[in-house]
Amino acid sequence: MACIGHSQHTSPMNRFSSGLRSNLNSAYLLNSLSIHTQFISSISSRQPNKITPNEKTKSATKTKRSRAMARLINTKPWSDEVQSSLAEISPSLSKTTVLQTLQLIRTPDKASLFFRWVEANGFTHNEQSYFLMIDILGRSRNLNAARNFVFSIEKKSGGEVKLGDRFFNSLIRSYGWAGLFQESIKVFRTMKEIGVSPSVVTFNSLLSIMLKRGRTSMAKQLFDEMLDAYGVTPDTYTFNILIRGFCRSSMIDEGFWFFKEMERFKCEPDVITYNTLVDGLCRAGKVKIAHNVVKGMIKKSPSLTPNVVTYTTLIRGYCAKQDMMEALNLLEEMVGRGLKPNKITYNTLIQGLCEAQQLDKIKEILEGAIGEGEFIPDTCTFNTLIKAHCTVGKLEEAFSVFEKMSELRVHPDSATYSVLIRSLCQRRDFRRAEEFFDELAEKEILLHDVGCKPLVAAYNPVFEYLCSNGKTKKAERVFRQLMKRGTQDPPSYKTLILGHCNEGTPEAGFDLLVLMLRRDFVPDAETYGLMIDSLLKKDNPVLAHTTLEKMLKSSHLPTTAIFHSILAALVDKGCAHESASLVKLMLERRIRQNIDLSTHTVRLLYKSGLRDNAFMTIGLLYENGYLVKMEELVSFLCQRSKLLDDAQKLLLFSLEKCQSIDVDMCSSVISGLCKDHKVSEAFALYYELVEKGMQQRLTCQEDLRISLEAEGKLNEAKFVLKRMTEGPKQWQSDRSGPKVSSRMERP
Repeated sequence: MACIGHSQHTSPMNRFSSGLRSNLNSAYLLNSLSIHTQFISSISSRQPNKITPNEKTKSATKTKRSRAMARLINTKPWSDEVQSSLAEISPSLSKTTVLQTLQLIRTPDKASLFFRWVEANGFTHNEQSYFLMIDILGRSRNLNAARNFVFSIEKKSGGEVKLGDRFFNSLIRSYGWAGLFQESIKVFRTMKEIGVSPSVVTFNSLLSIMLKRGRTSMAKQLFDEMLDAYGVTPDTYTFNILIRGFCRSSMIDEGFWFFKEMERFKCEPDVITYNTLVDGLCRAGKVKIAHNVVKGMIKKSPSLTPNVVTYTTLIRGYCAKQDMMEALNLLEEMVGRGLKPNKITYNTLIQGLCEAQQLDKIKEILEGAIGEGEFIPDTCTFNTLIKAHCTVGKLEEAFSVFEKMSELRVHPDSATYSVLIRSLCQRRDFRRAEEFFDELAEKEILLHDVGCKPLVAAYNPVFEYLCSNGKTKKAERVFRQLMKRGTQDPPSYKTLILGHCNEGTPEAGFDLLVLMLRRDFVPDAETYGLMIDSLLKKDNPVLAHTTLEKMLKSSHLPTTAIFHSILAALVDKGCAHESASLVKLMLERRIRQNIDLSTHTVRLLYKSGLRDNAFMTIGLLYENGYLVKMEELVSFLCQRSKLLDDAQKLLLFSLEKCQSIDVDMCSSVISGLCKDHKVSEAFALYYELVEKGMQQRLTCQEDLRISLEAEGKLNEAKFVLKRMTEGPKQWQSDRSGPKVSSRMERP
């Protein structure tokens, strides 16, 4: 069973959606892992020698010294002062002191500094200290440093320490823990390239990494390579890994094949082997076969007997089938064999009885177990009972169980509250649900790192109630506690965001929207639309504009009306840069322009002193087939003498685009330029009007001629005089022509 608990692919928590079941099985997982660790230790440990009292005293002194050194390193920045203090604590450095100190140092950087310091102070590192340093770097995910360290060992040690497989095994495991599967494979291949022979431990590490990722075909190939290419003989641990991995991948037949192969390699199956098979069969629903395997185990050898994990696994299998008679018989058989059921056993059985709705039987079992001192109900037990009562609609009984928890001083966890709150919401007893919700928030139970990880979805009903009744802030407090536990739920985000929008606090909703995006959740179009609408009502068009940009990045296309509403609000608010940016964005996205909004945007840019940006915006609009009300803009510019240059520029632009213009306005601009002694600009506009045959209607020609002569521009003055004396020509522009539409016709 230990091997089962060690896998991460189809853990009990992934198998069951219920928060209560997750709590139960995570405890089961830890128990199994503990047994597995003991098993590994038993393989690797050596028979200890007898220690004399004098040696014990020396060892205690070294341990005390190591703790003092580690405490100093952990609490102080590395400095000359720290190094001097270390030398005072331990004038001479023994192997035991160095190794113990390294293990007690909390950060890999300081461990590396200490490692180098002891070497500089006369300590000669050996294979053990090098191995420990690799392990420290690997466990802290400093994998590049660990890899470089491995390949520097021979040089650092002057050839005294040779590269053996144990260094590479540590590196392979570290990459595996970090989820870097391919890097583990590369390290294995490197061993071959530099002539380091892999051991059975190497293959065991690689097989475990592969099977945790479900790479069964690759694991089978590696097993064959282990036998044929390297001639390495598998051990019991190898087969336990293989059986566990294949059973976890629902390949029970292959798991049994490896079980039979053990005999060929003279590997004796142990209790872990059988527990692994039993677990795989139970997960596949083949509980009867699993039971027969246990019976065969008992017959095989008197020394090979089922343990608590074996029976608990079988009980869980029968509970999943709702065959409670067999589950109870197994409990009786277990006790008859002198095995003491633990909390996991009882909680598994209680959960099964709850699901089978045999609540009366639970009372009988609990009374017997508690009375004999075999079992003290824990939070998981009570959660299971509370959920069972809630499921059948017996809320009062559920609350009685909840009160019993207080009497027995058993602390409720997030699962306790979530079941009760959800059940009260389903009954529409929102007042009591809110009371429990307040207690949950006040005690910050969600932040307690105990029990199962809370599910946000369990709190959605109360979130919806609070957000629809003006209490979004209260809901968000608990929601953020859930986020701190690393649990997320997109519908809850939406509920809270819309709650803030409805309550007139869209800025708080925007903060949640940003958090949602950071966690790779995409708000829907409705959420974005309501957020923008609420921000505009709150007179915050800049944030509405930012929300619009995020909406587009989320692959939603807002309506044209949304674009226009934001642009109008930005212009009214005097947000020139944002207005121009939005016009540009609309053009890029091919959103229809409104000639009034476009004109107002350009006017705002001129008013804000962003003259180049204004002219560039006009250019972009015309390039995309849109117009602005040019006469309105020129009239606005003419009212500001400092902007007459821009008025002239716009009139020249209009003439270039063959857009009809007001000749009297042209006269005003030319006269104004002459008064400002900008006769060159005035003449440039006059010349273009002449080219269009419009000069005869100008009333400013005499002023222009006089200004040109005063500035010494006699040729230009003669040019104007000549045109003044010419007869009238065919007008090429007519003010009474057809009105200009907001979008020009394209050829």
